[in-house]
Amino acid sequence: MTSQDKSQQALQRIRADVRAMQAYHVQDSKGLLKMDTMENPYRLPDALQQKLGERLGALEINRYPGERLETLKKMLADYVGAPTGTAVLLGNGSDEIITLLALATAQPHAEGRAKMLAPMPGFVMYPMSAQLQGLDFVGVNLTADFDLDVPAMQAAIAAHQPAITYIAYPNNPTATLWDDDKVQAVIDAVADVGGLVVMDEAYQPFASRSWIDQMRADPARNAHVLLMRTLSKFGLAGARLGYLVGPAVIVNEIDKVRPPYNISVLNCETAIFALENEALYAEQARAIRAERQPLIDALQALSGVRQVWPSEANMVLMRVDDAGKTQAAMKARGVLVKNVSAMHPLLAQCLRLTVGTREENARMLAALKESL
Repeated sequence: MTSQDKSQQALQRIRADVRAMQAYHVQDSKGLLKMDTMENPYRLPDALQQKLGERLGALEINRYPGERLETLKKMLADYVGAPTGTAVLLGNGSDEIITLLALATAQPHAEGRAKMLAPMPGFVMYPMSAQLQGLDFVGVNLTADFDLDVPAMQAAIAAHQPAITYIAYPNNPTATLWDDDKVQAVIDAVADVGGLVVMDEAYQPFASRSWIDQMRADPARNAHVLLMRTLSKFGLAGARLGYLVGPAVIVNEIDKVRPPYNISVLNCETAIFALENEALYAEQARAIRAERQPLIDALQALSGVRQVWPSEANMVLMRVDDAGKTQAAMKARGVLVKNVSAMHPLLAQCLRLTVGTREENARMLAALKESL
């Protein structure tokens, strides 16, 4: 048997659905303006960068992570304003938390496999996690203008009785922050079938409100609600730190499937340092929000742009005549943006753009104008 035959034979041991999947693709950004992944464009000032380096350099990286993780959890709970009786779970980015939630709830029942439900188009990791962890995914279409279709959500929840319902708040890639009464109606529908609701607030630094206020104001009505956030959009995309906040009785059960020592001492200390300097990151978020509406106004003024949607995140969704052609032409001009057309039929010919600094936005707009 040749080495190729052996490899092909061994390959059959990998699940067929995994072999049929496409890996998560990250565009090569070397030498390009990276406006495709909604990162915070601001670096730490030199003095703080030096202080962080000194902190990280003093860590005992020969030891497993220890009590500093509890320090970080307490700081995150205070930062969020978590209600009494909640617990915090840490993840290697919110992606890992999505996996942990699926692992913890993937139990079969009389009607078949457990279900995960979310409005679509939405974050690609929801259906991917469901597939990999053995849940059935139920996607419920948003309206044509990307609003939450409450009757459709209520009907799907009643029919499928999902173990987990995700509500991205604001939503990715549409940047929509749905009305609280509509969101609460969905949360109440999930309560009727005994499921969990995960409020995914990855883009909270750029939104006008957070569901944590509702969790504090009416804890009984939100007793089955978990708040998930990440420090990636806060400004630590490279540190990979996500967190889940919710009733301790639920969070502590999910924590049982978390791998031991999943957060490194380096990531932990970086997050603690960032929270100690939270005012700086808050100012960076304010600067990004200030550039958002001028960017939207400039996009709407371009003749080749068919539609631009309002945004409560650090991204803007727009529709053009030919998203693939426009994206390629912008890349040729040194600017990366995300073509989301293939994600969902409602996103046909849509591009997603990061809101960056004024200079970055100007460069992106110039490339777009020449590429339409």
